Amino acid sequence: MNQRFDLGGVIVATTLAFKPDASAPAGLAVDYERFAAHCEFLIDNGCRGVGPNGSLGEYSSLTDDERRKVVQTAVATVGDRGLVVAGVHGVGSHQAKHWAELAKEDGADAVLLLPPTLYRANRTEVIAHYAAVNEVGLPIMIYNNPIDTKVDLTPDLLAELAQLENVVAVKEFSGDVRRVLEIKELAPDLDVIAGADDLLFESLVAGATGWFAGYPNAFPREAVEIYTLVTEGKIAEARELYRHLVPAFRWDSRTEFVQAIKLSIDITGQSYGGPTRPPRGPLTAEHEAQVRKDTESALTYIASRTPR
Repeated sequence: MNQRFDLGGVIVATTLAFKPDASAPAGLAVDYERFAAHCEFLIDNGCRGVGPNGSLGEYSSLTDDERRKVVQTAVATVGDRGLVVAGVHGVGSHQAKHWAELAKEDGADAVLLLPPTLYRANRTEVIAHYAAVNEVGLPIMIYNNPIDTKVDLTPDLLAELAQLENVVAVKEFSGDVRRVLEIKELAPDLDVIAGADDLLFESLVAGATGWFAGYPNAFPREAVEIYTLVTEGKIAEARELYRHLVPAFRWDSRTEFVQAIKLSIDITGQSYGGPTRPPRGPLTAEHEAQVRKDTESALTYIASRTPR
């Protein structure tokens, strides 16, 4: 098993910038320059890597050419300064394997992989899906998101999947922090990566070794600080910082997480969030007001801190 490939640290599921273009899908073209600048911003602020073409990167709203160029842009930007973990999600294993092969060809370090999308696969089908992508040879971070996929990769199933040579980690987004230790018991060589931003602190304390993250798009420096404090055993300090950021982080687990995180990026003013493509529409006035309140509250606290 290829468990020695370490996918720990803070790897950011990157948002994707768009710009108005009447000839592009939904009138929005991918803004590769702003995307590259955003990847640069994340690495410069201490994040270990970027994760293009995840749900937060709106991969399902992209053309095939756009989806590939996003990975190429991330690889060219990050270079040897960090990891690129490309989302290769697909309806079937033939699509997922195709995207994994392209990711490997284009220089990605690893892949993030949901079970089959748009279909509630059974156990045998899930195993076959991951086995097919395993053949590509890149390290695989399994993505367990039963909320969206309706397929729960339970600890016993993960233990079976962990027997595949290139399966090295799982992004755990079930919302059940008890899973962290149970997975470690049943699959001790599988790295457990925190997947839900509003369960980050609890997951790290329970033994997660990384964070595949959403809200660090807006707060990368503070996100890395929380992670570092926990890993150094400075639990009280980590909890205090997390406590002031978690109201914003909770948007990562809500339906409107892409729009909310992009708005938070724009509010912080350090990078560019911008609009989303369909099916995601604008936030309601109520939601926008709450995202602004939660983000500005976090910024106020950050500004009040004594610099570390």
